[in-house]
Amino acid sequence: MAINLQKGQRINLTKENGTTLSQACVGINWGAIEKKSFFGGVSKEAVDLDGSCILYDSNKNATEVIYFGNLKSKNGSVRHSGDDLTGDVSGDDGLDNEVITVDFAKLDSSVEHVALVLNSYKGQDFGTIPFASIRIYEGTPTSVKEVFAKYDIANDKSFSGHVAMVMGVFYKRNNEWKFNAIGDPTADRKLEQTIETVKQKYL
Repeated sequence: MAINLQKGQRINLTKENGTTLSQACVGINWGAIEKKSFFGGVSKEAVDLDGSCILYDSNKNATEVIYFGNLKSKNGSVRHSGDDLTGDVSGDDGLDNEVITVDFAKLDSSVEHVALVLNSYKGQDFGTIPFASIRIYEGTPTSVKEVFAKYDIANDKSFSGHVAMVMGVFYKRNNEWKFNAIGDPTADRKLEQTIETVKQKYL
């Protein structure tokens, strides 16, 4: 049974059978913006959101950034499925638009935080996007074995007027990885700013 995460909730990565999730996929799914015309028709505006993953060391320094322009970390522990430029124009197909895969066993020992952020590349307001969610699951970018946790990031008035957000942070405590579901919008306009915001507020 997948956990429906709430803002600020912290969970460990223990599965129902008692084993620990050693590799996680973080899938991001979103829809296109609906626009009504003067004549009552509805058109769809493609939405370009960018999911990114930032690795931080114990000193809160960003050591690597995995995003649409750099699809994997140096040692292959984090991989990005690639840039989705449109979102679900034809409605929610139930599939993830972008997937970030994290192999905790392969992460460099210096990494203590793995942050997941979302930026609107064209500056499209989160408040206008009809649906958006993330889910943590076991599997691959094209095959879901077991959904571990779900997190709905739409239908929240706090996102209105924002184009960047911190989705959540995997963090290491006593050599065990846990997850903090943050889901906070930020005032940032660019990924570089969001990287600094995570360092200052969420680590």
